[in-house]
Amino acid sequence: MKLFAGVPGWTSHADVIVIGSGVAGLTTALNARAANLSVLLVTKAQIDEGSTKWAQGGIAAALGPGDTPDEHKTDTLIAGAGLCDIDAVNVLVTEGPEAVRKLIARGAVFDKSESGEIALTREGGHHRNRILHAGGDATGAEVSRALLAAVQNDSGIEVIEHALVIDALLSDSGRVCGVTLHVIGAGSSSGVGRALARAVVIATGGLGQVYSQTTNPSVSTGDGVALALRAGAAVADVEFIQFHPTVFWRDTSSAGQQPLISEAVRGEGAILLNHKGEHFMAAVHPQADLAPRDIVAKEIFNQMREAHVPHVWLDATQVKDFQERFPTIYASCRANGIDPENQLIPVAPASHYASGGVLVDLNGESTVPGLYVCGESACTGAHGANRLASNSLLEGLVFGARISEHISSHLPEQEVPTDDSDEKRILIDPAIRIPLQLAMSQGAGVMRSEKSLQITLTTLQQLGARHTQLPGVDAWEVSNLYVLATAIVRSALERQESRGSHWRTDYPDTNPIWEKRILQRLDQNGTWSSSLMEVVK
Repeated sequence: MKLFAGVPGWTSHADVIVIGSGVAGLTTALNARAANLSVLLVTKAQIDEGSTKWAQGGIAAALGPGDTPDEHKTDTLIAGAGLCDIDAVNVLVTEGPEAVRKLIARGAVFDKSESGEIALTREGGHHRNRILHAGGDATGAEVSRALLAAVQNDSGIEVIEHALVIDALLSDSGRVCGVTLHVIGAGSSSGVGRALARAVVIATGGLGQVYSQTTNPSVSTGDGVALALRAGAAVADVEFIQFHPTVFWRDTSSAGQQPLISEAVRGEGAILLNHKGEHFMAAVHPQADLAPRDIVAKEIFNQMREAHVPHVWLDATQVKDFQERFPTIYASCRANGIDPENQLIPVAPASHYASGGVLVDLNGESTVPGLYVCGESACTGAHGANRLASNSLLEGLVFGARISEHISSHLPEQEVPTDDSDEKRILIDPAIRIPLQLAMSQGAGVMRSEKSLQITLTTLQQLGARHTQLPGVDAWEVSNLYVLATAIVRSALERQESRGSHWRTDYPDTNPIWEKRILQRLDQNGTWSSSLMEVVK
């Protein structure tokens, strides 16, 4: 199944196509170039507009005195709530420190302590200070800056900006051998075209725009995951959507990307208060405000529901040198009328991170040959049912390097795309975007039930019946959001338990029989199927 897009009017070639310009895509591209492969880097907006630059907290790695990969692994496994793939976690935590050192060698500058060592802080779920940060709360921006500088200095990386990738191209052998894409703007590469390559890497980031309120930028419509599904790839763990507990609450009508208040603020001493002024997390978890994100988000939701209020409060008035330590957050709060050094910050959960995605192996290859996936778009199994704070940038660094190494040693000759003119094509009316987002937030958000999920699925089916014959960015994005929303709700309905960031009010307990991955697939006729996969422990 593919999206209706028209006939490609131009063709480009490279050894490797990398889709996305966040930490995962840039790392993959740079490592592919180190193997002397030509790279076409495709990005949806400008090259620096992905989710990476918005990452405030930092990168988790066992680099501090006394810290070890085993301790990092233990914290990751606890947060993952029984669904982490042990081999993937081992790769993440053991190769992580060297990946960070390579990032520093590429020019990334992290904050230092008074002694001159890299300053490390703590976030939820971590039992040690192991979070590197830059510019106080601008780690993602610094990581992006350093990687972008290296990419822009490499003439072997061709960059196409403002390009929405539409669908994968398959050869007669069933291998991905390129993509179709649409470039907005003047020049020979404008309009719909196709790019051919010997391997394709999806690094398109998250899918937060499935929900009405998110920390994700507007480009995060899950285009790469939807492309992989339509190409026949399996997705896994997509029901596990992490809602960040502390997102600045503005008003009930606010939609789209919301200001994030990093977990690192709580790592520096901020605490959560309910409307009675009670420090409620102290009675909920031994780590109190630094409990894993799913636990904090759930308890905030409960506090809001019980008091019939739209938010709780974050008290950061005792955080030392707030303005200097968190300049970005400070400016954001002031822009929204709050002085965080003297006033409480209104916060509520919002969609933040997809722990699942396209199922991949330890080399980042999907179930479709030639299609690799890295970063938030992938399900390596390292996050399980709930991502441990600041493991995401690390995952992009580690698996981006592994993907490039595997591609360089397993690269086939260029194959020819098969004739797909008879394949089923759809395109959904872009007018369904807001109703879809509202339905997902109301029925498949922080707390779910069979009733809420069934209502959401019915709504999605009704919305999905509204087609259009007018291709364009809005219609392609909405068609992707529709596919992803359907996959999320189908998996959430199937998982009859509460685990990690998936909470069912009708199945409030964690059940050992569900220590399995739920896989979803979409066939060429648009028919869904699901299966279960054992977790490697």
